[in-house]
Amino acid sequence: MSSEETIVGVRISRPEKEMYPATGQAKAVTKADVARYYADLTERMLPHLRGRPISMQRFPDGIEGSSFYEKKVPGHFPDFVATTEVDTADGSQRQVTITDQRTLVYLADQACLTPHVWLSAAEHLDAPDQLIIDLDPSVPGLTAVRRATTAVGELLDELGLTSFVKTTGSRGYHVLVPLRPERNFDDVRRFARSLAQVLIARAPDLLTLEARKNKRGERVLVDIQRNAYGQTAVPPFALRARPGAPVATPIGWDEVSRVAPDGHTIRSIKRRLAQIDDPWDGIGRRRQSLTKADERLRRLER
Repeated sequence: MSSEETIVGVRISRPEKEMYPATGQAKAVTKADVARYYADLTERMLPHLRGRPISMQRFPDGIEGSSFYEKKVPGHFPDFVATTEVDTADGSQRQVTITDQRTLVYLADQACLTPHVWLSAAEHLDAPDQLIIDLDPSVPGLTAVRRATTAVGELLDELGLTSFVKTTGSRGYHVLVPLRPERNFDDVRRFARSLAQVLIARAPDLLTLEARKNKRGERVLVDIQRNAYGQTAVPPFALRARPGAPVATPIGWDEVSRVAPDGHTIRSIKRRLAQIDDPWDGIGRRRQSLTKADERLRRLER
């Protein structure tokens, strides 16, 4: 008979189920471990989740088994899980939004290791309040992707935009610009593409917009594809489905040279948060207009 455990009022079925296998001297991470992690990190995560539709990345048999993405809210989800209606290519559908601790823990019980969030909130789905540049290395090693990430931050500074950086918990870094929701996705994506083109013109041996790996060489992909309606990104403090249970971690710009993309895990992140202030604290109050930056960028393109 399957065991159960209750965490913040949510029953966790098969809490002993291994979601991440043991690695080296580290024990396996169980479903209960994942649920407790999200319960403990809820306060940190909610500012980056609340009001945004999510796509659930679910692993019923742990990271070594098959997985799938689920956007539409399943019929068996309880009433306390908030939802929002969105327009899709397949018509209108309801998607989960995370508003509280119980929902995060319930998603962990449903083997959702990573909730991927929209770049816009329910009240303005067509107008993003984030611009994200994903720096994706083509070859092993950190030197190139760190140089690329720093170059993005420096150009944004030059344009007068405040930006934030996080590890992805995978192979690269995300640079985020908080925006006032004034423009549609097409306009923001156009700005992101122009930004990438200026970067590439300055460092053609380092950066590329070429999505196909066999055409990138050793260059770092400046991925702007997330800046589109319905696309998603990994939020801060989300677990990733990789060995060791790495965590997408907000870092300071001065830490890019020291913290690897998978440098923090489910086991180390709480120690980090106990030792330093969250570099992304208050990010919602730093939303900016792109108007002046767009004018400066156009001059750089000439």
